[in-house]
Amino acid sequence: MCGILAVLGCADDSQAKRVRVLELSRRLKHRGPDWSGLYQHGDFYLAHQRLAIVDPASGDQPLYNEDKKIVVTVNGEIYNHEELRKLLPNHKFHTGSDCDVIAHLYEEYGDKFLDMLDGMFSFVLLDCRDNSFLVARDAIGITSLYIGWGLDGSIWISSELKGLHDECEHFEAFPPGHLYSSKSGGLKRWYNPPWFSESIPSTPYDPLVLRRAFENAVIKRLMTDVPFGVLLSGGLDSSLVASVTSRYMAGTKAAKQWGSQLHSFCVGLEGSPDLKAAKEVADYLGTVHHEFHFTVQDGIDAIEDVIYHIETYDVTTIRASTPMFLMSRKIKSLGVKMVLSGEGADEIFGGYLYFHKAPNKEEFHRENCRKLKALHQYDCLRANKATSAWGLEARVPFLDKEFLNVAMSIDPEWKLIKPDQGRIEKWIMRRAFDDEERPYLPKHILYRQKEQFSDGVGYSWIDGLKAHAEEHVTDRMMLNADHIFPHNTPTSKEAYYYRMIFERFFPQNSARLTVPGGASVACSTPTAVLWDASWSKNLDPSGRAAIGVHNSAYEKHLANGNLTTSKITESAPMRDGVGAPGLTIRG
Repeated sequence: MCGILAVLGCADDSQAKRVRVLELSRRLKHRGPDWSGLYQHGDFYLAHQRLAIVDPASGDQPLYNEDKKIVVTVNGEIYNHEELRKLLPNHKFHTGSDCDVIAHLYEEYGDKFLDMLDGMFSFVLLDCRDNSFLVARDAIGITSLYIGWGLDGSIWISSELKGLHDECEHFEAFPPGHLYSSKSGGLKRWYNPPWFSESIPSTPYDPLVLRRAFENAVIKRLMTDVPFGVLLSGGLDSSLVASVTSRYMAGTKAAKQWGSQLHSFCVGLEGSPDLKAAKEVADYLGTVHHEFHFTVQDGIDAIEDVIYHIETYDVTTIRASTPMFLMSRKIKSLGVKMVLSGEGADEIFGGYLYFHKAPNKEEFHRENCRKLKALHQYDCLRANKATSAWGLEARVPFLDKEFLNVAMSIDPEWKLIKPDQGRIEKWIMRRAFDDEERPYLPKHILYRQKEQFSDGVGYSWIDGLKAHAEEHVTDRMMLNADHIFPHNTPTSKEAYYYRMIFERFFPQNSARLTVPGGASVACSTPTAVLWDASWSKNLDPSGRAAIGVHNSAYEKHLANGNLTTSKITESAPMRDGVGAPGLTIRG
C-alpha cells in the first residue's frame, strides 16, 4: 500500500506551501518507505509515498500520459493492467507499473473507465489541460481514503486522516465505489452491482462455479515482483486462501523469482486456538510457517500506536487490529512486502455466528448487503492500515469484484445456517472446496467453527483489555460519558478508554464522525441485534457474545443475586466435519 496526499486549488503556489505539503506527506511515509515524490502544477499538489510491489525499478510516481498533461498519484493494484494495455495500442507507457494504465484510460474514456479497473485503488488524477481533477476509490473501499475542505476553497485528499485533519475545516471518509469530479462538483457512484439494491437473488448454487471464481480471485492476486506470503489463522477463510495460493503458485512469475514454497504467518497468545489450527494447516499444505507470539501486555503497550495508525475508536476493530499490527511488523522484518488475507468472507456468506438467528433468507441477504456496504469502516480499514503501518500490503481475494458478482447472486436460501441438515455458517463455501479426490484442506479445518480474529488469537486477549480499561476508567467517568462524548457515547470502560486516546490524536469533530457506531453483538449491524431479544442485554462485538451459538460463548446466570459467568464448551466432535457439536454447560 502507498500513501497519497493531494491539495487541489489552494490559491497558494508558494515555496512555503510546497514545504508544508511535503511535511504532511511525510506523515504517510510508513505506508510507502520505498520512494517519495511531489508534483506541483500551480496551486495543485500531488504527493506520493511509494511501496514498490510491481515494477520496483521504474514505477515511481506520479505517473503520466505521453505528453505529461495528465498526472496521476495512486495507491493500489490493478490486476488486469496487462489486458487493459492491449486496449490502448496507440499509447506509449513510461513504466511497467500496473497503475500506469489509469492516465491513458482517462484519455480514451474520460471518467467512464473506472468499472474497467479490476483491483483495489484510490487515486487523484489532474488534467493540466484545463486544471480539472478526478478522485476515485475502489468498489468496496479496500484502500483507505479521506476528503477534506479548507477555508481557502481547497480540496484535500489523503490516504489517512493524519495527512489532512490539521488543515481542513471539515473532512470525511471518501465513500467506496465513488468518484469526485471537479467538472461536476460532486460525488457520483460508479460501482452499481445488482446486490447493492438489496433485492433478493435467485441463482441456484453451483459449487464448482463458486470454487472457480474464488480460485481466479486468488490467482490474479499473485501478481508481484517482491517476496510475499499469506496470513493464516487456521480458520476457513485464511486456510482457503493459503490452500489455493499453494496449489496454483508454481506456475506464476512470482514463483520463478522467489521460489514455489509459500510462506505463511500467524499470530496469537501462547496456546491460542489460531496458533494450533494454523500450524496444522501449514503442515498439511507444506508452507514455510512463521508463528509469532505476543502477550496481553505486549498488546496493551501497542494500543496507542494502533489507534494512531488505524484511526478509529471502534472496539472490535481495535481488538483485532492490535495483533495484526504486531504481526505485520514481524513480517516486514523478514523482507516480505505483500500478503494475501481472508477478509470479506463473513460478510458475503453470513459467517458471523449471529447469522444463526437470521429469521429468513431475505433478512439474511439484506444483512449481507449491509455488512458489505460498511466493510470499509471495519475489516478493510483494519487490514489496510494495520499492515500499511509497517509498509506491508494486504490483498483480499474474497472482495474481488467478479467473485462478489458470483457469490452475491446465489439464492440466499443456500446460505442459511441449518444445523439439523449439517449446514453450519459459510456451508456453501465449505462444500465448494470439499474435494474428496484432491482435498484442499483437512475435513475438520474445512468445517471449523468461525472464530473472530480478536477471539482466535486467544480469549484472554479481550479479557485483558477489559481489565486494563477498568484500571484507567472510573465509574464516575462513565456517569458523565454522554456529556463528554455526546456522539457515539461509549457504553463500556473499554470503549471509553479507546475514545480518550483517539480524541487526543484526532480532536476535531469531523474525525469522530468518521467512526461508525450503534449497537452490535458478535459484529452485527444494529438492525440484526433485533433478531434475538436477549442480545440487547449482551452488546459485545466478540463472537462469544453470540449466546447459544459459539462453542465458548458467554452465558450469564443469576446465582444468589450475583452475576456469574459459565462457559459453553464442546462435548463431542463434529461427525465427519459436519453438523452441530453437542453442547454442555459447565459452571
